[in-house]
Amino acid sequence: MENVMFSLEGFNFSEVQDKLSSTDNGFESMRGGNIGKQFNSYGTEDWGGSGAIDSLYSGYGFYQDVSSSEEIIFSKYPRLEPQPEPHQQSYSDFGLFDHLRFDIASPPIQTCLEEISKLGEMPTEIQDVVQPKKDKQFPFSLASLELLKNYGSGIKRLNGDRRIEPSTETPLTKMSSRKLSAEEIMRIAGERFIRSSSQAVEDVVSMLGNPFNLSFSGLSDEEIRDVELAEFLLASAEKVGDQQYERATRFLNQCDYLSSNKGNPVQRVVYYFSEALREKIDRETGRICIRELGKKQPFDVDLAMMSSNPTTLACHEAIPFSQVLQFTGIQAIVENVAEAKRIHVIDLGIRNGVQWTVLMQSLASRCGCPIELLKITAVGTAAKHLLEETGKNLESFAQSMNLPFSYNTVMVSDMLDLKEDLFEINPEEKVVVYALFTLRSMISVPNRLENIMRVVRNINPCMMVVTEVDANHNSPVFVNRFIEALFYFSAYFDCLDACMKRDDPHRMVTESMFFGDGIRDIVAAEGKERKTRNVKLDVWRAFFTRYGMEEIELSMVSLYQANLVVKKFPCESSCTLELNGKSLLVGWKGTPIHSLSVWKFI
Repeated sequence: MENVMFSLEGFNFSEVQDKLSSTDNGFESMRGGNIGKQFNSYGTEDWGGSGAIDSLYSGYGFYQDVSSSEEIIFSKYPRLEPQPEPHQQSYSDFGLFDHLRFDIASPPIQTCLEEISKLGEMPTEIQDVVQPKKDKQFPFSLASLELLKNYGSGIKRLNGDRRIEPSTETPLTKMSSRKLSAEEIMRIAGERFIRSSSQAVEDVVSMLGNPFNLSFSGLSDEEIRDVELAEFLLASAEKVGDQQYERATRFLNQCDYLSSNKGNPVQRVVYYFSEALREKIDRETGRICIRELGKKQPFDVDLAMMSSNPTTLACHEAIPFSQVLQFTGIQAIVENVAEAKRIHVIDLGIRNGVQWTVLMQSLASRCGCPIELLKITAVGTAAKHLLEETGKNLESFAQSMNLPFSYNTVMVSDMLDLKEDLFEINPEEKVVVYALFTLRSMISVPNRLENIMRVVRNINPCMMVVTEVDANHNSPVFVNRFIEALFYFSAYFDCLDACMKRDDPHRMVTESMFFGDGIRDIVAAEGKERKTRNVKLDVWRAFFTRYGMEEIELSMVSLYQANLVVKKFPCESSCTLELNGKSLLVGWKGTPIHSLSVWKFI
């Protein structure tokens, strides 16, 4: 078989975007070539559906309010170390959890943090479902960092290039080495918050002077201010969880005074989480009713991503995640259809379609097995004109490369109406299903997600490529959800700060609209009103296994492709790649951000 790896050399997304937006058909073909190889659970609360659906989805893990040891908030995730393959479950295994329900009352936030810190030492239900028990403990749990107790000894920080040596007898000193990331600041704030919350403080005057009563030795002045700011945010979240809204508001007033949407990553994260907490308080106290919120037109991320707007293009060029996921996923497709002459891609959320220019480049340069037809079918429920515009752009691009191509749209008013006979499937075609951040939007409407999977199963594609946000933003317990979201977005805001200039208007738009609305939805909304319900890879793994699917291992070439893309970016040392089972986690400084997995029906 010919080498099926395509080259990134000469592939410029700005150029592709220009081509997709142009009606000129006289484009030059992009170069193809060869490269070497190398690599480096929460759940959903009850939405009030039928008992059958509730039972079904508790089995998948969407209802579960537990974390696996892979999800320790205060631990550093392993980098580039293959994980053991997940345990293949029988259907009956999931029935063990059909009875599970969870109390949605919020525990104190320090209890939540303490329990999460212990998860490296205790098994959980979701861990038992997804993989066999392992005698594996993560060394960087909250307790092991020692910032809580032993301030007399030096503590090595995370990657070993910086030491914080706390002491109550020496003045604060600035560190000459690297600056702590936003996530590391949040970790320190969390450790201090737990310590201070567990102490009985009798001296009110002392508390007013240093409300969290722990030394800052070893931190720079800016880091001290950031840690204090993060502690105020944690304190306000705890009070919100306890329904002590007046006290929460006092802490939020401090957050408002110290945070800014134009400041450093910590200040910006706190700014948006403070806004979200204020909205939650207004919802809970009746200052804003759900009916009034419903009148506000929410920002539609998927709709925005369908158009070729400057912000999405700027982020695509500056931030590595999107390109890593696209090139790695397309490489997996290229390998699986290497001998197919007719290829049919069903895209469940095509957006602007730029990812398919990569596939076209590869197929156009293929030798020995010329392509007879590449067919792409885009599925949508709204904005038909944008789907059609995407099709015209892709047709023009394919024509410029002399690639036989057809484009279809399947429009349904509701995903419940999606049926396999809407797709023009030819028996000679090799069918691929592509789901880019599509399935997560269906978690809040499980009957629609179930229908999509039934249709996909009936079509029986040769593979299904799934890209999702790898985070626990779906717990029915407010403080759990808050903490998970805080650390996830701290890592992401740190990434934006490293990859884009502080005054870049595209960064500001991304944070305020793309992320700000998501943070408010995760933090402020409850029940059916909450639409953002991201879950971890292990939960999806259990879900797909229930439908008789098995995970396909990403090849060494695909992993090399991911590594190659990362090296194109100045921030390459911070973008981390981790094998999880047979799938890929793409993260920032060890914190998982996205997952890429490939599946087929057994």
